[in-house]
Amino acid sequence: MSPSKAKNARSGNLHIAVLEDDEDLREQILLPALRDYGFAVTGAGSAAELYRHMISQQFDIVVLDLGLPDEDGLSVAKYLRSVSSVGLVMLTGSREKQDRIRALQESVDAFLGKPVDVDILAATLHSLARRLHAPAADAAREEAKSQPGWHLEASGWRLIAPNESIVALTAPEHCVLTMLMAHIGEPVPRESLIQALTTDIYDFDPHRLEMMIHRLRRKAQDQTGNALPLLTARGTGYLFAGDSAN
Repeated sequence: MSPSKAKNARSGNLHIAVLEDDEDLREQILLPALRDYGFAVTGAGSAAELYRHMISQQFDIVVLDLGLPDEDGLSVAKYLRSVSSVGLVMLTGSREKQDRIRALQESVDAFLGKPVDVDILAATLHSLARRLHAPAADAAREEAKSQPGWHLEASGWRLIAPNESIVALTAPEHCVLTMLMAHIGEPVPRESLIQALTTDIYDFDPHRLEMMIHRLRRKAQDQTGNALPLLTARGTGYLFAGDSAN
């Protein structure tokens, strides 16, 4: 993906640790994808490496694999729960119900199967963060109730539907929606959107923008049950037709 100006922001400054011993999955898929969703992320390949990171860094949530080379994920979860209030999301390819029960008994906050859908993982992290920071979450819910229609949360990394459903946004989606919602009802030229997404407009395939818009519409519909009022302005670009608080 081309460098994006939106990548300088972070999703509410949430710092996520990813404990996964599969290096390719960790370094090539999970970490880049979560960064693209605006999270600050640190990877670890073993429990020992995670513990070393925790000496100098503070994490809001740890995403951990059930099977690890030096210590099983349930033991890690039990230890982390005993020494901190960090949120815990467990990933596993296991289909054993007993593994899920044991994970929940160790106070794991969420349990996702592999292969994990990154959209679902990002939404899970946002949901867990709201529970971990309940007073701020209550304020955010009250703010959402006072802002009818589609709008971006203050951080810009979450799109709120009229029914208060939430869509976690990637960096490109965040960038495009911020521009469109700043010009409600007015077409924004494709060239302006592309310029915001990349440092080299001549190396950017315009079809990528079309694909991203298509995916965003479908994701919003699937996750909220509402059609996103993001319209194509033929011959120009795109416009956001809904009411917005931003």
